[in-house]
Amino acid sequence: MTKLALTTMMAAVLAGGVCAQAPTGSEINARRENQQDRIANGVASGQLTAGETANLEKKEANLNQEIRHDRLQNGGNLTNNEKRQINRQQNRLSNRIYQDKHNAVTQHYGKNEVDARRENQQDRIAQGIRSGQLTAGETAKLESQSARINREVRNERAANGGNLTNKEKAQVNRQLNRESAQIYNKKHNAARGPH
Repeated sequence: MTKLALTTMMAAVLAGGVCAQAPTGSEINARRENQQDRIANGVASGQLTAGETANLEKKEANLNQEIRHDRLQNGGNLTNNEKRQINRQQNRLSNRIYQDKHNAVTQHYGKNEVDARRENQQDRIAQGIRSGQLTAGETAKLESQSARINREVRNERAANGGNLTNKEKAQVNRQLNRESAQIYNKKHNAARGPH
């Protein structure tokens, strides 16, 4: 493709974005669902770490709260300006999801009992995101907790030549038990995500 053709196409795309019509409410909701599915897939595949997921879900929760607030201010509807603003925010979040999923940082688990439990809980969180059983805010809290546990395990292993002591394993298992109960409770409460 020639440079001129590429430049012309980019100008047309950019000009179309400036004059673009505001997305409808159903398009906004469909996009929220799609982005949640992308995050869930990243969690399940290990492309997203717990920390990255927590950060993305906090941003998603803030955007959802902004949408709720805007709708309350306008009798349940969004103005065209608010729709365009939400679309820009969703574009930034979409780019962040892509960047986080495609960076060099991935979630790795070993073959031992502690790591198998950590991986299982990440799979449960991913399933909750995908099914809509977890809201963005709930996911952010769960993933922040997972990130803390992961850091603790990594630091303890570094201090002990790559292994956990029996006492440390017991402590991590207690933390994982609490997290497991929280995952169950959050997945089975009345709050629902965008599905």
